[in-house]
Amino acid sequence: MTDIAHGTRGGSAVRPSPVFLLIVAATALAGLVTWRYGQITEQPARIALFVFVLAGWILSLCLHEFGHAYTAFRSGDHSVATKGYLTLNPFKYADMVLSFAIPVLFILLGGIGLPGGAVWIDRHSIRGKIRHSLISAAGPLSNILFAVVLAVLLNTLADDSHSVFWVGVAFLAFLQVTAAILNLLPIPGLDGFGIIEPYLPRSWVRQASQYAGYAFLVLVALLWLGPINEGFFNLVYSITDAIGLEELQIAIGHALFQFWQD
Repeated sequence: MTDIAHGTRGGSAVRPSPVFLLIVAATALAGLVTWRYGQITEQPARIALFVFVLAGWILSLCLHEFGHAYTAFRSGDHSVATKGYLTLNPFKYADMVLSFAIPVLFILLGGIGLPGGAVWIDRHSIRGKIRHSLISAAGPLSNILFAVVLAVLLNTLADDSHSVFWVGVAFLAFLQVTAAILNLLPIPGLDGFGIIEPYLPRSWVRQASQYAGYAFLVLVALLWLGPINEGFFNLVYSITDAIGLEELQIAIGHALFQFWQD
C-alpha cells in the first residue's frame, strides 16, 4: 500500500541493507535445506519448508514496498531515499504492524497473502495523475512478477525427486497472487484505490480516506464469509491455473507449511 505525507539517480540511491540481505540469505538457505529433503515430508522437512516460505513471503513484502518507493523516487519524491525506503530494510517502513506483522499472521492462520501497510510518499513533489497511479500499482505488480517468476521456475525445472521444495514454491507463488488480487481492490487504503484516486473528485477522496482503516478491517471480515471466500478463491485459482500452478501442489504446500498440524 501507499499513503500520503508531507535526489540522486535511482540506481545509486538503491543500497540493499544488511537486514534485507539477511532475509535473502535465509530464504536461499531454507530453500536449499528444503531441496535436500527431496520427497521426505516428516517434521524436519516441514519446518524447513515453513522457514523457506515465510522468509520468501517477507522478502516479497520488502519488494512490494520497495516497488512503491522506487517508483515514487523516479517520479520526483526523493524523500523516500532519506527515509531509507530504498534500502529494502523492513524496519524502515512506516508501519511494521500493517506492513509485516499482520500479513505474516494471516499466512500462518489462513494461508492468505494479505496486503501490507504503507510507505509514506510526498505526493506534492510528484506531477501527473499517471505517475501517482503507477506508484500505487508498483506494489501489486511486484507480487504479480514474483508469482510469474516462481511459476516459470516451477514449470521448467520441477522434478519429482525434490517435490517438497517445489510444492513450497507453488504455495509461495499462490500467496503472491492472493496479495495482488486483494491489493488491487478499489477499497480505500489499498493500492487499487490509490490507482484510481487521482481521477476521483477531491471531496470523494477526503471522505473515503476517513474510512480507510475501517475498510481494511471490513475486507478482512468479509474474507471469512462463505460466498465471498468461495468467489475469491475461485478467482485466485483461475489465475494460478493460467500461470501453470496446479491446485494440488498449492494445497500440499499449504498443508506442509502448517507443520504444527497433523
